[in-house]
Amino acid sequence: MRLLIVALSGLLFGGGLALSGMTNPVKVVGFLDLFGQWDPSLMFVMGGALAVTIPLFFMSKKAQSTWFGDTLQWPSMTQIDRSLVSGAVLFGVGWGIYGLCPGPAVASLWTMNEELISFVVAMVAGLSVAHFIKK
Repeated sequence: MRLLIVALSGLLFGGGLALSGMTNPVKVVGFLDLFGQWDPSLMFVMGGALAVTIPLFFMSKKAQSTWFGDTLQWPSMTQIDRSLVSGAVLFGVGWGIYGLCPGPAVASLWTMNEELISFVVAMVAGLSVAHFIKK
């Protein structure tokens, strides 16, 4: 049952990304191009995501466990450190260069686009290197 719910959640997330245009690098770069041909349509996607996320976040802060009965684990780090800032910068640079962040990139893999596959392979390699360095 757990696997089914996880799979359905992933399909819902990927479908939402595709429906909203977040899997289209041209649309995403258009949104990020504030001083050129700016495309503000993804603001509605972000607004919809926040409208769902914010109330659920506050509801989950009161919960003692997940729907599956697991203990909720909240981050213990509350400080902004060099690792957080450098990770955010790398994320933003990668997003700006290719036009996709990790979620939409993975959701787009079904297209079998060679450039996209290269991006995801590079992303996984970077995550692996970061994990190795952090140890």
